[in-house]
Amino acid sequence: MEEVAELGHLLVFAFLFCFAAYMVGPVITDVTMGALCPGRDECSLAIYLTGLQQAVTGLGALVLTPVVGNLSDRYGRKALLALPATASIVPLGILAYGRTRGYFYAYYITETLTATVCEGSMMCLSLAYVADRVPEARRAAAFGVFTGVCSAGFVASTIAARFLPVSSTCQVAAVAAVATAVYMKAFLQETDGGASSCSCDEEASRPLCIPSSSSEELSPKLPPLRKAPSLSEIAALLTSSSTFSRAAVVTFFHGLGDAGQLNTLLYFLKAKFHYSKNQYANLLLIIGITGSFSQLTVMPLLVPKLGEQKLLIIALTASCGHAFLYSIAWSFWVPYLAASCVILSMLVTPCIRSIISKKVGPFEQGMVQGCITGISSTANVISPLIFTPLTAWCLSEATPFYLKGFSLACAGFATLVALATSISMRPAEVQRPDRK
Repeated sequence: MEEVAELGHLLVFAFLFCFAAYMVGPVITDVTMGALCPGRDECSLAIYLTGLQQAVTGLGALVLTPVVGNLSDRYGRKALLALPATASIVPLGILAYGRTRGYFYAYYITETLTATVCEGSMMCLSLAYVADRVPEARRAAAFGVFTGVCSAGFVASTIAARFLPVSSTCQVAAVAAVATAVYMKAFLQETDGGASSCSCDEEASRPLCIPSSSSEELSPKLPPLRKAPSLSEIAALLTSSSTFSRAAVVTFFHGLGDAGQLNTLLYFLKAKFHYSKNQYANLLLIIGITGSFSQLTVMPLLVPKLGEQKLLIIALTASCGHAFLYSIAWSFWVPYLAASCVILSMLVTPCIRSIISKKVGPFEQGMVQGCITGISSTANVISPLIFTPLTAWCLSEATPFYLKGFSLACAGFATLVALATSISMRPAEVQRPDRK
């Protein structure tokens, strides 16, 4: 596949980064519960701390990701990718050294701070890198391949966590994070700012903020140095077309629902079905394998036939379905069935990113991807404010009705709003107009 040949080192970097970052996922619930509430299956403190971390991380990413994306337009993708690659080492190193209450709090603080840089920036910068290297006609498939490789890293890390003890899992994750930073520094090549993948007409290579009447010609290999975007510039960008506006709404509500599921699902499963580390790993393994297969195989096949907008609607419908199925799970095997919906719901992000990428020129990719990531981060800030107390209440004995998965159903309704917005997006708006 041509995308793999063009993006080989980036894909290896993405695989290693996700392998290191996601390896602690299956064990972090048990580590948190063991440090804060040993011997218990329900712990409101752990739920609230997880929600607080998600809110702070989202707020930091909201502020930093558009700035980092814009700086990558000026100084290069590789130079800025070194930031998340290096920062992710510190919290994993702490967790590898110890998991008692003191070490857990040290991990919690450093993870919260470094995730403000790592969580959104790696995806934003990598997608801008893909947009620089791959022409528009093959960009949606390339985004699918990239996210599929990230899912493959998630699968590999989950398999490792499934069979390794907790202490070894954390140590392997820390070593993998170091290897990721070394590989990125040694092998990843800087891009040319999109000059090689662009048709290189004047309109396409002109930054979005410069009026079309400007007579200034810009070299595609030397983008203008501009300061970091202000909030007014970001707002102007998102309101410059109905495609941007509706993509922002879809991103926000899908992120709200997705973050709500992420924040509550594992605690819901532990409280209702007494899931352990191995059962978490099995569930995450199904999600990862299905999502990886979907992005690497299904998306490249369906995008040419259906287009990004129709595929986005199908993916959001599946996302609603598996959220509602989680919420009414009546047996321990139902979450595994719900996880199979990921084969379609995992395509939401690459579809949105591809739609937005085609609306701007090569020198705006970093800022635009950063803005979309920032909107997703806004959802990550708001989501725990809603779902953390709701989940703690639903899992407590004080709730007046027995529906422990009510917060997951609310996450499904948030995704339903995103689905309605995507349906209202006219197909013609998705395509970038031809330029003469």
